[in-house]
Formats: sequence, structure tokens, C-alpha cells
Amino acid sequence: MISYSEAMLNGILGKFTVPKGQYTFQPMTSGLINDTFLVSQSNSPLFVLQRINHAVFENVSGLMLNIEQALAHLHDANYTQLNLVKTVEGATFYSSEKEPSSHWRLMSFLDHTRTFDNAPDETVAFEAGRIIGKFHVLLQNADPGTYIDTIPRFHDLTLREVQFNTALKSANTNRLADAHTSISFAKETIAKLNAMHIDTLPVRVCHNDTKLNNILFSVKTQKALCLIDLDTLMAGNFMYDFGDAVRTIANTAPEDEQDHNKITFNMTLFEAFVKGLASNGKFLSKKELQSLSTGVVLMPFLHGLRALTDYLENDRYYKVNYENQNLDRALSLFNFTEKALYELNHVRTIIAGILND
Repeated sequence: MISYSEAMLNGILGKFTVPKGQYTFQPMTSGLINDTFLVSQSNSPLFVLQRINHAVFENVSGLMLNIEQALAHLHDANYTQLNLVKTVEGATFYSSEKEPSSHWRLMSFLDHTRTFDNAPDETVAFEAGRIIGKFHVLLQNADPGTYIDTIPRFHDLTLREVQFNTALKSANTNRLADAHTSISFAKETIAKLNAMHIDTLPVRVCHNDTKLNNILFSVKTQKALCLIDLDTLMAGNFMYDFGDAVRTIANTAPEDEQDHNKITFNMTLFEAFVKGLASNGKFLSKKELQSLSTGVVLMPFLHGLRALTDYLENDRYYKVNYENQNLDRALSLFNFTEKALYELNHVRTIIAGILND
């Protein structure tokens, strides 16, 4: 994260329609892409201020239009609304004149909420499924054609394979040697996934980054309230959101866990998640239902492949706290992918028994 002074951040905050005063800023470090701060006054948290990573999200105005459009749909008795705070000029984000590539947005903060990196119990897993399903039900009439691709071909295996192969050609020999096990697994699994034929699926407005810690829960009730981190809101297929959620709900270990004995595919949590999804009623097509088991394998693998590619490219994309963190992420995600492949028949049985009923 770039170092920002309180004076600088207060200056940026002054560009938005907030009461004048002195605010304090606490870095929120869980995100790997943007710089995020919790904004408080008199020890009361009020807003979330984010610097949008322009190197990753090149079309900031399109990204913010996506969010603005989606938020118009995302309000319901069982879905808590988030709000964008407009700038003094009425825009959804502020671009700094001193830093041409510095773009900032401000959103409301929901107090007495929390997130989970992994599901601690069936209640959280069920609630995650319920709120992701509600998210899609509320957005099912949104027109995907009016949403720009904030990261084109984000979950495209063909593109990620090309990027991986390009990285292999230019990586230094030490990193290639350290990553040889994960490189072999990546090549084998790409072949397996390419062999899984998927019919053309309905295109929806998807979140595209439904890891568990992108869901806000009530501290008091543990009820899921809404999805956050909406930068990748764009057209997609439901299996992406399904599989991406499973990788942090059924997986009981952190994304960069080095002790692979701690990584499990917890079928009890998976079943609770699917039941939560089903609580929204029938909203998925037959083809979408058939694709879900593929999503369970595809999404953790894609994240692992991206982490491996970034490692081979000397950590250009993801923030890292130590030298081999991206390699640890890849190895951990590939281990979970392997466990998902092993459980594939069980996964299909649960999906059919609950969502096809």
C-alpha cells in the first residue's frame, strides 16, 4: 500500500459530500488490489474510502457505472443496501488532479458487521449461499449488455493458459525450479478442464469474486447482509460465483496455507451452502445447474493458476507479504482443486438432490 498521511486523506475526503471535520483513517488490509481505509470520527466508523487500482481496472468510469447500476437493484427486505457517497460535483468517484491515475470512491460503512475468511460453521455457510442467491435473484432482470467488462475475460481458462505459458517462457530459472510441482499440476489440470465440455450458459450480471470475505454478516445474528467489493461486477456465468464461493466455504484453510494437511473439502459446509442457495427458490436454468460441479473445480484452479503466473512474473499483480507467498497461494489452491476433483461425484449428488428437487 502507498503511504498516505492523514492530512492527504482528509483532503481527498473533502472532495465528497460529507460533513466537514477531522476524520481518522485505518488501513483495511484484507484486499489484494485496492488501497482501502476505514474512515471514522470520534471513534465511530462512518465510511469506507478506497483508491481504485487503475493499473488493474483501467476503465474506472465504466467500473463505477456498473456499481451504480447494480446498487439500484440491490435492495430488499433480506438484502442490506450499500450506498455510494457522491463527490461535491455529483460524481461517483474523485480523480486527483495531482495524481492523474489516482481515483477514489467513498461508500457507506455498515456498523456492527463482520466478515469471515473461511466458514466456521453450517450457519455461516448456509447464509453465504442464501445471500449469493438473493444477489442473483435481485439482479436477474438487469441487462448484462449495459455492464462493461472491468477485467476482460476474467475467468477465461483459455486466456489464463496463454498468460501462464507466456510467463513460463520469461520466468527466471530459480522461480521455475521452485514452482516445478505446481507447474506440472497446472498443465495436467488444464487438460482435464478442457475435456469438461460446457454448453453455452445464460449470461448474467455476476459478482465474479464471491469469496467468503466479500460477504458482510451481522455481528449479532450472523445473518448475511450483502456482498461487498463490487469491482468485478459484470457479465458472467453463475458457475463462476458458485465455484468461487465454494473455494472459501468448503475449504477450511487460508488461501496461502502451507500445511496442506489442514486443507479439506468439507462436504457438510458445502451442503449447507447449497441449501442456502436453494432457499431463494428456483432461479437457475437446467444448463446452469449442470455446470455447477465444473465451477467447483474451475474456480479454485483459476485462482491458483493466476497466483502461479504472477509468481513467475515476479509478483506484478497481487500484493505479497513475503517472497514466495504467490507460490504458496498456488500450491494451496491447487491442493484444494485436487480435493474438489476427488469429491466431484459427491458434489454432483448434493447439487442434484437439493437444487434439482
